[in-house]
Amino acid sequence: MTSIPPADGSPSDDSSTSASPGEAPQSLAARGSNRSRQPDNQAFRDFIGSGWGPRPGGLPARSEAAPWAAARREALGTHFPGERLVLPAGALKVRNNDCDYRFRPHSAFAHLAGTGADFEPDAVLVLEPLTSPGRNTNTAQTPGAPDDPAHAAPTHEAVLYFRPRASRSSREFYGDPRYGELWVGVRPSLEEVEAATGVRCAHIDSLPDALAKDAGPGAVQLRVVAEADEAITDLVTTTRQKAGLETGQVAAEVDAGLAEAASELRLVKDPWEIDQLRAAVAATKAGFDDLIRSIPRARGHWRGERVLEGAFGAKAREEGNGLGYDTIAAAGNHANTLHWINNDGAVEPGQLVLVDAGVEVDSLYTADVTRTIPVDGRFTEAQRKIYQAVLDAADAAFARAGTPGCRFKDVHAAAMEVIAARLEEWGMLPEGVSATDSLAPEGQYHRRWMVHGTSHHLGLDVHDCAQARREMYMDAELEPGMCFTIEPGLYFRDDDLLVPAEMRGIGVRIEDDVIVREDGGVERLTQDIPRTVEEVEAWVSGLIA
Repeated sequence: MTSIPPADGSPSDDSSTSASPGEAPQSLAARGSNRSRQPDNQAFRDFIGSGWGPRPGGLPARSEAAPWAAARREALGTHFPGERLVLPAGALKVRNNDCDYRFRPHSAFAHLAGTGADFEPDAVLVLEPLTSPGRNTNTAQTPGAPDDPAHAAPTHEAVLYFRPRASRSSREFYGDPRYGELWVGVRPSLEEVEAATGVRCAHIDSLPDALAKDAGPGAVQLRVVAEADEAITDLVTTTRQKAGLETGQVAAEVDAGLAEAASELRLVKDPWEIDQLRAAVAATKAGFDDLIRSIPRARGHWRGERVLEGAFGAKAREEGNGLGYDTIAAAGNHANTLHWINNDGAVEPGQLVLVDAGVEVDSLYTADVTRTIPVDGRFTEAQRKIYQAVLDAADAAFARAGTPGCRFKDVHAAAMEVIAARLEEWGMLPEGVSATDSLAPEGQYHRRWMVHGTSHHLGLDVHDCAQARREMYMDAELEPGMCFTIEPGLYFRDDDLLVPAEMRGIGVRIEDDVIVREDGGVERLTQDIPRTVEEVEAWVSGLIA
């Protein structure tokens, strides 16, 4: 990998880095320059900044996401009139030494900015409170925007702060590994982002003054999504201190209210978001197809699980932004470890392999799908018996979700009724305990073999809306636009002596993504991904023949 120049702004000529007598020792931060030196004389800077052709003309078209993001910002703002809301994208995170992880913006930022993948390390979206009607300069409706009367009276103006590209004559252009165009590519200008998002943009250097403006007791309160960017949270804390606003635990509770509201805002998806989830599911289906095609090679590899993982991951990068989460490719007894992501085992004939994987598309919405696949294309009798029980539980949960007045927690209850009944039939519950007894709160014996929940919300995060209140999540009635998973399973470890011998070492999970329709019914977004015994056998046999 290309060597990184110093990040502290120190000169970068070809002279020795040894300290002269009387000079201070070289700092740790500056020692990156010991392996990579750059010219910094004016003649070189004049030369490298010259001789470039014009950039492509014209501004980008307005993003399809822009009107939907505007509606979300307006909805969030109604909860906090008169308050300044600070939503950071987040910073790059160090992977090792001077190499960073691939950047992904915080989900609250992505949801409200509508900018999608790769925008933009250190960016901050601020919702500025409007002091009088009509102050907002961005109230014009974009064609296709949601028809909502609330749009007529916005409470905030959105401002997007980030570092736009520098001129080609600047040292940043060639010498800054975080922002320089020759290092990370052409970053957008303020005008380009304004055109694409419909949001007023400003240089990140002006953020401190913007946060401090009119802040104080009886004036403007500040809230920040504190977990998104430590540096921005520190800046907000300093601003609060200078303005005489509360800090410490009181401020933490204030900020938690913003995180909660931003999370609950995602509980119901708008039509644009649902289209993105459909695209993520379609890409995930393509990834599963390629994974199955790789089974013959996986069977002959000492790390066959990683062969499967790699096949899916390649498709995720080709068709989307990448993986929505680390892929689980668990063969045999590994399937009984719920979050098996080591994927370092062999794939043997006669086994099942449990694959839990999802593609994150460029808008950052992800699918979340699990299929349990017979390596040879056929289930054994014991495998089929367990698989069918899990499938019946999934179908029962799906049917319950489509009934009027269904609460989110009822979906899990429906699946557990089937799981408990099957375990009773197989004689696996304690002596004298019926399925009904086990389902009682003081029982729950069946949960030995399925300790996780059946469903979670899905969207920008694979476990979306995690900061929502229980009454808005677990105890809430299902509403049109809610997207969630249905994923029951049975996990029979090979050392579990309460499991019949022929079932030990088998783990099965079936996971589908569903959306609540406007008519109250439930649609399975993953309906094109085979799931019945017969469909899965035909799918696998057809692709590895």
